[in-house]
Amino acid sequence: MGKFVIFGAGGRAGRQAVAEARRRGHEVTAVVRDPSRYGELAQDGVRIVAGDVTDAADVAALAVGHDAAINTAAVYGEGTDPEAFFTDAAHALVKGLRQAGVDRLVTVGLSVLLPGPEGTRLLDAPEFPTEFRPFGLAHAAGLEVLRGEGGALDWVYVSPVGNVDEGERTGTYDIREHGDMGARISYADFALALLDEAETPRHRHGHLAVS
Repeated sequence: MGKFVIFGAGGRAGRQAVAEARRRGHEVTAVVRDPSRYGELAQDGVRIVAGDVTDAADVAALAVGHDAAINTAAVYGEGTDPEAFFTDAAHALVKGLRQAGVDRLVTVGLSVLLPGPEGTRLLDAPEFPTEFRPFGLAHAAGLEVLRGEGGALDWVYVSPVGNVDEGERTGTYDIREHGDMGARISYADFALALLDEAETPRHRHGHLAVS
């Protein structure tokens, strides 16, 4: 049995990561902004705590004693600054996890940062909606922090090949090299990849795409 800290545990990907970790018998520290809003996460083996993934001191204090960290935290919408969030989170995770003595980070990303079959990043394709481009670039900035500063950290950036939805858990997933916005994976199956990589790291310092 392992011990995993999951940042952003109140979101759709985070909830499924908590559920999958408990299904496998692991202990979980579920990090959210306001624990009073997520009482339904409470179950045997899950500790719900308040924390800020953009604060290195918070990351260090909450991660100490765990085998790996999973980051599913994100912001989107009016009144938010996604680029500041994703870059600050990446900086804090690199610094905080080192301080905590946690080597493995599995962090959730976007499919639009993958190349399409022709080699062009999906985000840069002419048909990509311009209104979503700033959010994609914000994710890209966070990934660049990991690439530039995370050399001593055993990290992997995991995204769906295309879209992720509320479908059923099939218990399987595939690994792909290219993005495909027509591809689908459920949050429950996406969580399989997150926990597989947290338990037994097989991909390092790169973008892992699953479908």
